Amino acid sequence: MLSLRELDLTFHQGERDIEILKHASGDVFAGETLGLLGPSGAGKSSLLHILGLLDRPNAGQVILEGADCIALSDRERTLIRRSKLGFVYQFHHLLPEFSALENVVLPQLILGTPKAEAEAHARQLLGDLGLSDRLEHRPGQLSGGEQQRVAIARGVANSPKVLLADEPTGNLDPETAEVVFQQLLKLVENTGLTAIIATHNLELARRMTRIWRLDQGKLAEVAPVDI
Repeated sequence: MLSLRELDLTFHQGERDIEILKHASGDVFAGETLGLLGPSGAGKSSLLHILGLLDRPNAGQVILEGADCIALSDRERTLIRRSKLGFVYQFHHLLPEFSALENVVLPQLILGTPKAEAEAHARQLLGDLGLSDRLEHRPGQLSGGEQQRVAIARGVANSPKVLLADEPTGNLDPETAEVVFQQLLKLVENTGLTAIIATHNLELARRMTRIWRLDQGKLAEVAPVDI
């Protein structure tokens, strides 16, 4: 589904060069959940931004369904992000003036989905996440866990091939994080999504299909017993 090949990323800070990625390579397979671990500052978010075609590496390839997306124009990358990639962040980033339902409908309208179809799909997604009675509530009227579930519904609203989640439960208390994570995994399983989920929570990581660890620029697969 998604491959990264020899990704290099270096940040220049004053007179120093900080290597974030060093020849990072790996394959992500359709329908799996891939946990991304690493210490704070290791570059997990930077890697997700590259895989999500938001940033470009200094060198290397990101291959989605056989096409090298690094070589594409900005417009072509935008179209791929819109239709094939979904994003969920640690902070929900919902539009505060819109209801939960409208937040999930909007990305579908941008893609060109008819409004009635977009609303029906949004209701289904929010219902699957236990929010059927919160459709008309604005983000400020929702709890943190509810806001994040709306963000997850928004992230998958356009039926992406790959969902990229950056610490999606990192801003929640442990009990709420468990509920949200269970619902996220169930949604991924039911929709056949491929998901890459960055997390500091080792227990959550152990419940994913595979685990990558990013440390000192090196990306490696690790077994659950080794984390």
